[in-house]
Amino acid sequence: MMIAKTIRNSPVILLGLLIAGVAVAAGGDLGTTVKQETNWVAIAMFGAFVIMTLFITKWAASKTKTAADFYTAGGGITGFQNGLAIAGDYMSAASFLGISGLVFANGFDGLIFSIGWLVGWPVITFLMAERLRNLGKFTFADVAAYRFSQTPIRIFAASGSLVVVCFYMIAQMVGAGQLIKVLFGLEYHYAVVIVGVLMMCYVLFGGMTATTWVQIIKAIMLLCGASFMALAVLWQFNFNPEALFAKAVEIHSKHDAIMGPGALIKDPISAISVGMTLMFGTAGLPHILMRFFTVPSAKEARKSVGWATTWIGYFYILTFIIGFGAVVLLTQDPGAYYVDGDLAKGLKGGGNMAAIHLANAVGGNVFLGFISAVAFATILAVVAGLTLSGASAVSHDLYATVFCKGKADSAAELRVSKITTICLGIIAVILGIAFEKQNVAYMVMLAFAIACSANFPVLFMSVLWKDCTTKGAVAGGFVGLISSVGLTIVSASVWEAVMGNPKGSALFPYSSPGLFSMSAAFLTIYLVSKMDTGKQAQLERSLYPAQKVRSETGIGAAGASGH
Repeated sequence: MMIAKTIRNSPVILLGLLIAGVAVAAGGDLGTTVKQETNWVAIAMFGAFVIMTLFITKWAASKTKTAADFYTAGGGITGFQNGLAIAGDYMSAASFLGISGLVFANGFDGLIFSIGWLVGWPVITFLMAERLRNLGKFTFADVAAYRFSQTPIRIFAASGSLVVVCFYMIAQMVGAGQLIKVLFGLEYHYAVVIVGVLMMCYVLFGGMTATTWVQIIKAIMLLCGASFMALAVLWQFNFNPEALFAKAVEIHSKHDAIMGPGALIKDPISAISVGMTLMFGTAGLPHILMRFFTVPSAKEARKSVGWATTWIGYFYILTFIIGFGAVVLLTQDPGAYYVDGDLAKGLKGGGNMAAIHLANAVGGNVFLGFISAVAFATILAVVAGLTLSGASAVSHDLYATVFCKGKADSAAELRVSKITTICLGIIAVILGIAFEKQNVAYMVMLAFAIACSANFPVLFMSVLWKDCTTKGAVAGGFVGLISSVGLTIVSASVWEAVMGNPKGSALFPYSSPGLFSMSAAFLTIYLVSKMDTGKQAQLERSLYPAQKVRSETGIGAAGASGH
């Protein structure tokens, strides 16, 4: 329904689209979303969620005594629980609101992002999960640095992790402020501070145990809410999806075009690059990789990926039905859901609100309040996971290993973790408020681009290629990091939309840098490693057989108690 005009007029859509991965949108001032009337039902339900999770945090605090408890819950989470927690960490508000909004606006084409995110999981299943658990202890740097010089590889890993966490966190905090302004009717600043304070409470006192249970509860709430919405939509069509799609084609302004590809990303290079970024970026996100150290064995790590893939795949199917359901049901009552009752002016609050309005359409104000609370809880769970991974990068990779040369005691490392958590929380709140009126939507796409261009190549080559050396890994990692950031800055999403340069002046013409920056990282790792013939390089190559045995058998891997 005149999506271009809607995007211009409502930056919330822009945020959702780009958080869902569309880095090509232009314009938009995120500070102009319209504050709605205070929704007391939503606030009460969110309050109940917060009270329940704070009690869990109190319980988790009694179990969090050591660095291992803080980082990985002592390695005592089961595969099923970890699978749900991974799903909770991964199914962000952007996935829920952004993808259903994309499907509402573009139909079938909106699935490119959900498919891109989903197919990253087999990569993790077959290449990463078991090896991560067998080689690592607290962070993915433990795996990458297994046979390399500790200081350079951990400085790189911490840099990559913190940059990813920073960009991801800013987008989540700004998203929280804008969503809550629309959903709850609260002021932007209050929402950002509430998220920051609660996130610090969960991580500071409960560590990974509290964060895990917050993510599990949120995943269950989101899956139940989305399932109810999808079933309520299908019930009106006698559970016949074909009838739903036929009706949507009939009433959507694009008609048959919504059932075909090509509306969102038109050139094949951008499509490949976005797909690669979403797929391999998943395998390089520090807060996702960290979850594989919370289980007691490689078998449980594999099981957790299986469950995570199941829940995430099921959820993305639901968003497709929700998007098409919104097309059909919301247009039946334009006065309630569209600006001035005019379909041409778009949805109230923006196209990103399709799922929220559908919740009202199928379940009334109480269910609307529930879904609004779920959206806020979703951001809270993701931010808690990000903070924990950032804190572990500073305390474990930098403080304990680089500065203390591996001689830091558990209590000191735990103290540094908690100080870092407070610092990250304060920084997140300050940046969230500072970026209120900025177009930050490209930041999540940038986080995925860095993860696929820097973290993933280093992790992949260090574990699976015997000739990889410290110099090759560090050089390739920094090439991927710098090139992904640089190409994003000179792309249309930043060069034109943020910096205000003339349309068409962007130096990099594609939607995502992933195809180019990831290729550059792999090539640099290969060339530098091949040219590295020093004694240290020869020693690192000689250690590969022992690393391979441990990575594939688990012999010598840390157990749950000593994890």
